[in-house]
Parts: sequence; C-alpha cells; structure tokens
Amino acid sequence: RKGFTLSYMQLPYLHLGTLAPAFILGTYLLINRKGTPAHQLLGKLYMGLMLFTATVTLFMEAQVGPLFLNHFGYLHLLSLLVLRSVPLAYKAARCGNIKAHKRHMIGLYIGALLLAGGFTLMPGRLMNMWLFG
Repeated sequence: RKGFTLSYMQLPYLHLGTLAPAFILGTYLLINRKGTPAHQLLGKLYMGLMLFTATVTLFMEAQVGPLFLNHFGYLHLLSLLVLRSVPLAYKAARCGNIKAHKRHMIGLYIGALLLAGGFTLMPGRLMNMWLFG
C-alpha cells in the first residue's frame, strides 16, 4: 500500500499553492466590508492558509544568504511572525478587540505577503528564476 509522501523538492510548490489563495483572500478581506459573516468565514480560511504556509516554509532550507542552524535564513523570521500574529489576531477578534485584530492582520499582510513576497523576487531566489528565467 502506498502512502502519501512529499519530497523536499515539492515543498516550494506546496508553499506557493497555499500562498497564492492566501494572498487573494487577504487582499479581498482588506478591501471589503469587515465583520460580516463572509468576512469571518473567509478570514478563518485565510488564517488557516497562512498558518499552513508558514509551517511549510520552516521545512524549506534557505537558499540565499547566511544560514542559521544550517537551515534557516532571514525570511524564516517572517514565518515566525505569521505563527505568532495569526493566533493573536484571532484571539483579539474573538475578544472584541478589533483595533488589535486590525493591527495584527495588516502587519501580517504587509510583513508575510508583501515584504516576504518582494524578497522572493530577488535574483538568485526560486520565484525569480520561475518568473524571469
């Protein structure tokens, strides 16, 4: 019986496969009405995607720049930001602290999607090679 296996080389595809819908959802959530049942449902999906993709990145070895523990790079710090920000944002929303929720979610979007995404387009990185050859 064959089980599901995921090779190290497939991790970038898994990461991109969860990150792309998270980016679309995050953008949608930022520009549309807040507090609606749809916002709450899509927000939970967005948070789940972000947690999953941040976890996947921890298994991806840094390819550019200095390594820490022979595996982690500076971009992994943004994965830790996600793993901290998502639960804090969720808890803030559940407790009615919308100001804190908003702060965490905007920081998450800017730090984990825009900033990290921008770094992935730099020369020598996989996304740069995929997009620009």
